[in-house]
Amino acid sequence: MTEPAITPDLIASHGLKPDEYQRILGIIGREPTFTELGIFSAMWNEHCSYKSSKKWLRTLPTTGPQVICGPGENAGVVDIGDGQAVIFKMESHNHPSYIEPYQGAATGVGGILRDVFTMGARPIAAMNALSFGEPSHPKTSHLVKGVVEGVGGYGNAFGVPTVGGEVRFHRSYNGNCLVNAFAAGLADADKIFYSVASGVGMPVVYLGAKTGRDGVGGATMASAEFDDTIEEKRPTVQVGDPFTEKRLLEACLELMASGAVISIQDMGAAGLTCSAVEMGDKGGLGIKLQLDDVPQRETGMTAYEMMLSESQERMLMVLKPELEDVARAIFVKWDLDFAIVGETIPEDRFLILHGDAIKADLPLSKLSSSAPEYDRPWVETPTAAPLGDIPAIGAIAGLRALIGSPSYAHKAWVWEQYDSMVGADTVMAPGAAAGVVRVHGTGKALAFTSDVTPRYVKANPFEGGKQAVAEAYRNLTAVGATPLATTDNLNFGNPEKPEIMGQFVGAIKGIGAAVAALDMPIVSGNVSLYNETDGKGILPTPTIGAVGILKTLDDLIAGRPMAGDAVVLVGVSAGHLGQSALLAEVFGLEAGDAPHVDLAAEKDHGDFIRAHRAHIRACSDLGDGGLALAAFEMAEGAGLGVSLDAGDIPTLFGEDQARYLIATATPEALIAAGQAVGVPVAVVGQFGGDTVRFGGEAAPLAALSDLYRNAFAKAVA
Repeated sequence: MTEPAITPDLIASHGLKPDEYQRILGIIGREPTFTELGIFSAMWNEHCSYKSSKKWLRTLPTTGPQVICGPGENAGVVDIGDGQAVIFKMESHNHPSYIEPYQGAATGVGGILRDVFTMGARPIAAMNALSFGEPSHPKTSHLVKGVVEGVGGYGNAFGVPTVGGEVRFHRSYNGNCLVNAFAAGLADADKIFYSVASGVGMPVVYLGAKTGRDGVGGATMASAEFDDTIEEKRPTVQVGDPFTEKRLLEACLELMASGAVISIQDMGAAGLTCSAVEMGDKGGLGIKLQLDDVPQRETGMTAYEMMLSESQERMLMVLKPELEDVARAIFVKWDLDFAIVGETIPEDRFLILHGDAIKADLPLSKLSSSAPEYDRPWVETPTAAPLGDIPAIGAIAGLRALIGSPSYAHKAWVWEQYDSMVGADTVMAPGAAAGVVRVHGTGKALAFTSDVTPRYVKANPFEGGKQAVAEAYRNLTAVGATPLATTDNLNFGNPEKPEIMGQFVGAIKGIGAAVAALDMPIVSGNVSLYNETDGKGILPTPTIGAVGILKTLDDLIAGRPMAGDAVVLVGVSAGHLGQSALLAEVFGLEAGDAPHVDLAAEKDHGDFIRAHRAHIRACSDLGDGGLALAAFEMAEGAGLGVSLDAGDIPTLFGEDQARYLIATATPEALIAAGQAVGVPVAVVGQFGGDTVRFGGEAAPLAALSDLYRNAFAKAVA
C-alpha cells in the first residue's frame, strides 16, 4: 500500500502548524514517513503534550506529606495510613461524547478506570461531572440520554460504584458537551506500579483486547475545535467493552502479584504510540516494536493505523523475561491477548517495523520531552461591572424557579441509572454532599466529590478557580471527612485566543492559591482545550475532584433533619447576588462579580465543623442557590417543612462563601463553641411541619417536592 504524500493539507489535518512541521524536519533531518507524521501528531497534540498549559501547570502545589506520587504518572497516589494508598484521577472525554454519546462516555469511564488499575489499585469508586447545552436545544436530550446510559452501562457492568458527580446545563455547551470521568482505587502503599521502563533488552508486552481501527486519530481530534464536518469524525470515537476490561483488571492485578512487571502503562490517548514513548522516555531507553506481532481484530491494518488506534481495554508492559511463562499463563486463563511485540533498546530510538519495512525510526526522547511548549499570550479577564438593581421576585417564586430548572432539580433520573452499591462498601450514595465508600476490612472510609461553578470562573477566573476548590473542600467537610488531595479537569476553549488563555491562567492561579491554603495538593489531572464549535467557546469549566478521609465511620455526618431541629448557619451572609443561580435561572442574567473566597475563613469554618460534629445531625455546604436552596434540599430530603426567619432575596439567595447549614437539636452548644473560636454561628430557622416558609411567604412542601423531583425528567424527555 503506497503511503500518501506529505503535503501542507495533510500536515494541517494532523493538527500540526507549519512551524511545528519545520521543527520536526530539524529534529529528524528529513521528511517524515506517513506513520512518523502520525506519531508526531499524536505526541505533539494538546491532549498528550500539554503544550499550551505546561508552563502554568508547573505552578500548582503538588506535594505534601500525604502525597506518594503527584502528577506525571497515570494517576495520583495519596497515603491513607496503615500502609494503604488511594489512587485517583479525573479525565475528559468531551469531544468523543458529543460525536457518539454512548460510546464516548462509556470509553471515558473505561479509560479512567485503566489509569487507576494500571498502577496496581483495585477501583472502588467512580464519579462523573457532566455539562450539557440548553434543555431546549435539539441535541441536548439525545446527548443526556446517551451519555448517562454510557456512563452507567460501562461502570455497572465493570462493577465499580458510581458515588457522585454533577450535571449542569448552559447554552455555551450546545455545541460541545463536557464529560469528565473520575475513578479512585485502593492499593498497598509499597505495591504501586509505575510506567518507567528499565533494563535493556527487556520484552515489551501487549496485553488485553485486540487492536482495531476504532479511535484512530482520536487524540488529535480531541485537540481541535468542532465545525460542520463533525459527522466525519465519528470513526475517531473508540468502542468499549466493560466485560473485557473487568477481565483485564483481574489479570493485571494477578500479574502484578506475580512479580513479573517491570513497568506498565495503559493504552489510552494515541494508543500504542503514547504508551510506548512514555515508558521509554521516563526510563531513558529506546523502544523497538514489531507490528506483525500486535494482536489485530481487523485485516490489512497499516502501521499508521496500529500505532494510532485507540481500541480500548489494552495495556503495554515491560516484563521480567524469566517470568514470561507465568505472565502468559495468567492472560491465557483470563482469555486475553498476551503478545511480545518488541523490546527495550539502549539507543534513543523509537523503531517501528512492519513486515520487513521500517515504518518509523525517530529519536524517542524528542517525541515526549521535546514537544513544543508555548507561552501563549494572555489577557486578564476585565473586572466585572458592579451588579445593579435586579428585578423584583417573591422568595417562594425564586425557589420554584431554581428547583424547577434542570441544573438544580433533583438528579435521581441520572443516578438511578448507575449502580452505586456494587461492592457493598458504599456508605453514602449520589445525592449527598459527597459519596462515601468504606475502606474494605478497616474502620476507615473515603469521601469523594467534584465541583466547579463555571459562571464564576468566566466572570472572575481567579476567584472562580479558588471557589471550585473551596466548594469541594466544603462538600467533603459536610460529611465529616478531612480533605486529602485533589485532581483537576481543566476544560476551556481555544488557548490561541488571549482572552481564553487569560481565563486559564487566572483559574490556575486561583486553584493554586486554594489547594495550598486548604492543604489539598493537586496530584493528577487533565487539560481539555479547544472546546469550541464554530468559534464559540464553552464557559471555562475547571472541574475539581477531591478526596477526603474519615479515620472512623463514627466521624461521618450523615443524618437528616428531624422535626424541631434548629436551622443553624455557620459563616457570614452579606447577600452576594453577582453571578448567582437566582440571576441566571430566574432572569437569564449573568452579571456582577463572582463571590470573594476567604480561604482562611474556609479553613477555620471547615475545622469548626469537623471539631463539633457531635452536635451536628445533618450538614450541607452553601453554594449555588444560597441559604434558600440548601435549606429546602435538606428539609425535602427528610420529608419535612422548614421555616427561615429571613424573607429578603439577598439573604435567602446570596452566594457568599465559607458557609454551612446545620440541623441540630443543641444550637446553644454550637453558638457557644463558635464564640470561643471566633466562628460566626447563628440560628436562622427551624425544621418541621409540612410547609416551606421564607419570612412571610409559604408554600406546601408536597407541591414544591413534586416540582423538584420531576423537573429534570421533564426537561430531558
